[in-house]
Amino acid sequence: MFYEPSQGHGLPHDPFKALVSPRPIGWISTIGKDGALNLAPYSFFNALTGKPPLVWFSSEGPKDSSTFAGETREFVANVVGRELAEKMNRTSVNAPRGTSEFGYAGLTAAPSRLVAPPRVAEAPAALECKVTEIFRPKGLDGKQTDIFVVVGEVVGVHINEAFLTDGLYDVVKAGNVSRLGYMDYSSISEVFSMRRPRWEED
Repeated sequence: MFYEPSQGHGLPHDPFKALVSPRPIGWISTIGKDGALNLAPYSFFNALTGKPPLVWFSSEGPKDSSTFAGETREFVANVVGRELAEKMNRTSVNAPRGTSEFGYAGLTAAPSRLVAPPRVAEAPAALECKVTEIFRPKGLDGKQTDIFVVVGEVVGVHINEAFLTDGLYDVVKAGNVSRLGYMDYSSISEVFSMRRPRWEED
């Protein structure tokens, strides 16, 4: 089949998010200028580059995460392990502004080293970030969308040593959780390796 998104897909549900998957979940913790804490999962999240280490998340509308990140210019991207999936989902609740999802989901807010927002103590890893820019992308019509893209440079990394195997972060042991389409998620249960080939002329 083929369809143009602007014309509709004719399926029971929009397949876009299922096609662009799996997507890592950025479990974003922020703090407002008034000290209010927020914790929310974002499936539109990823790394931009390794040098410098930049990550981004995008918010559909000015939600607490993007608003607080804009106020304090800092956030923490926490990694979601399989054992935390249900609590992560609980933090996606549409709570009143200023409500701390840490307490609501029964999670521990641990102090960060270099930024003000706390990290999720139970997370297998966490990235402390300082905001480098926030922008609103445009569509083909040239109009600015109501999407807020927050880019941050990673200035500190926490790794729970229980998830290190021979000095490598073990994604299977942690069971990194990712977002699929519809109401679906996945957890890493196996990996395979391939070396980048060297060019050889015939």
